[in-house]
Amino acid sequence: MSLDPREFRNALGQYPTGVCVITANPEGYKPFGMTVNSFASVSLDPALVLWSLRNDSECLDAFNKAKTFTVNFLASDQLALSNAYSKKNDHDLAADQFRIGKSGAPVLRGSLSSFECEMWARYDGGDHIIIVGKVIEMDTKPGAKPLVFHAGKYRELR
Repeated sequence: MSLDPREFRNALGQYPTGVCVITANPEGYKPFGMTVNSFASVSLDPALVLWSLRNDSECLDAFNKAKTFTVNFLASDQLALSNAYSKKNDHDLAADQFRIGKSGAPVLRGSLSSFECEMWARYDGGDHIIIVGKVIEMDTKPGAKPLVFHAGKYRELR
């Protein structure tokens, strides 16, 4: 059985997801961020999370050199950040939009939650690389509304 890639992508888009910006600043790179919705929790003990990155991403080399990164869950009022860091070849973080966390990785200001991670593992995932991080620091804003993506559009929880 052969799946049409576009139909497969559209079908996957029926699953609502939160929106994250993954931030890092490995040696030789400015602090940068990339919008993703491929986040999942893996383990509570140890605290592990994962996300995936296309093998042809312009950010691949930087993430391959990163020892730490931050998963930033975007709040509903951060739609502009999601759009800004989803643009190809335009990932440098604006200085007023982040702080450097305890891990040394950038943390976006105003995020719903942020998880500073040490690189745990990388796995082949077809046309993506699956990146697993060990959470070493976190921050959360209980009660804030998340930015949600479904069927190719941003949505709001009610």
